[in-house]
Amino acid sequence: MTDAVSAGGGESAREDAVWRWLMLAPAGLLLALFSVLPVVNLFALSFLNITWKDGRSTMSAAGLAHYLALPADNLFRAGLANTLVFALFAVLGQLLLGFFLALLTSRIRRGAILYRTIFILPILIPGIVIGAIWKLMYNPDFGLINQTFGLVGLGPFDWLKSADTALMSVIIVDVWHWTPFCFLLFLAGLESLPQDVYEAAELDGATWLQELLYVTLPMMAPTILVTMAFRLIVAFKVFDEVYLLTSGGPGTSTEVISFTIYQRFFTEDRAGYGSAMSVVVIFITALLLVLALAARRRRESAT
Repeated sequence: MTDAVSAGGGESAREDAVWRWLMLAPAGLLLALFSVLPVVNLFALSFLNITWKDGRSTMSAAGLAHYLALPADNLFRAGLANTLVFALFAVLGQLLLGFFLALLTSRIRRGAILYRTIFILPILIPGIVIGAIWKLMYNPDFGLINQTFGLVGLGPFDWLKSADTALMSVIIVDVWHWTPFCFLLFLAGLESLPQDVYEAAELDGATWLQELLYVTLPMMAPTILVTMAFRLIVAFKVFDEVYLLTSGGPGTSTEVISFTIYQRFFTEDRAGYGSAMSVVVIFITALLLVLALAARRRRESAT
């Protein structure tokens, strides 16, 4: 009888597994159609030369030529270097400012909803509007920033046309735009922390700085890592702010990798070469994600 029950249980488990796979099949098919297949097609195009004549495309094998040409491409090198600098400083600024605002807001009782609404406003504004707002603010003749500097006898500065300040200016816009995202995640994380730990720290006579360093930050580490990973990946794909504010100039001072790919694809009509660049970017972003997940696992296993 036990064998019969076991056999019946095994058959039921197999049926459940079959039904689970059948239920997941439509979602898996959609994922393959809209995610996996385009990436596979992009990878295949990166090994081809594509030319257009009379509205028709002609393809010929290029082998590894596109990939081998990337290290010698000045725009690719400048775009990759600027993207790394942009992602590093923009995400660092967003994490610090977002955590600071979340920490302050979590301690506010009166007017908390008003402050939260104000802090998340930038992320609600469309990219084209952000570009218009900040282009006016950076205007060397009548921009608000130069007018403010003029009150103390400084400037005027041509923020977006100077190679020394253009990339920094775009980074500031990105920090302003995406800090609310970090703020929301950090605020949710802070409000979910157990309060009994803080009560125990207060009984032990811990100062607010000790609470921050030895209680809040260790418990917030998983949230910080996830937020940092997501923002690094998105920052590595920055395009709209550069396109709207500087178009990669002056020179190559704000040339980012997404803008370089755009030029190769749509300005120079080099789809095969642009595909090779895109594959490299996908690989780098996937590597960032893997490293972030590995760091999180190490953190969780250590605790």
